[in-house]
Amino acid sequence: MCAHVLVAEDDLRQAEVLRRYLEAEGHRADVVHDGRTALERARQSPPDLLVLDVSMPGLDGLNVCRMLRQESDLLVLMLTARSTEDDLLLGLELGADDYLTKPYSPRELMARVRTLLRRGGRATATAATPALRVGPLAIDPGRHEVHMQGEPVGCTPGEFAILAAMAAYPGRVFTRAQLLSHTRGIDRSSTERTIDVHVKNLRRKIEANPRRPALLLTVYGIGYKLSSGEQ
Repeated sequence: MCAHVLVAEDDLRQAEVLRRYLEAEGHRADVVHDGRTALERARQSPPDLLVLDVSMPGLDGLNVCRMLRQESDLLVLMLTARSTEDDLLLGLELGADDYLTKPYSPRELMARVRTLLRRGGRATATAATPALRVGPLAIDPGRHEVHMQGEPVGCTPGEFAILAAMAAYPGRVFTRAQLLSHTRGIDRSSTERTIDVHVKNLRRKIEANPRRPALLLTVYGIGYKLSSGEQ
């Protein structure tokens, strides 16, 4: 599977290492070294995946991610030297699909790249996987597609994994720990608080009123469930 990957990394040596690893796996890698150029390049020639360093001159990675998320569902893997849970959650709230803390192994990064490209629908669709329907929601695991009342909904791999797990058992209550198990291999640094962020983001996308959800419901003291929305 060959993909177009844009690397935004101000460390020249690290950027070159990433380029070589990506090209060794058959991907086309473009490298930039500041946030503003990353934003312009992503707009001009949207890649399949953006590997985005948080700390860059001019425009940092968080702002690049925030701006791109307003325009597209581009896959984003964020790189950062910050390691606190709040930093991770902020990155996910802004729409990052995965988050890798420095220092990291290039092999670990490539494993994340493969997972994101596969889960993000860049792999060949599996036509035999049946679609799941819950009320106005349709989730197609094979094609990694979500539709709400017939309209496409862009989901990150973590969001999709949670939604697909609940759609397979509508009405069933899932604990945060259970939902967390479905995102392993996608958000490897995830905690149960990460699930709350994913749910918050999903509600923005599928609920008519995210503050008064009718589909993705909170079961206080336990976790979440997916309802058909019917009274």
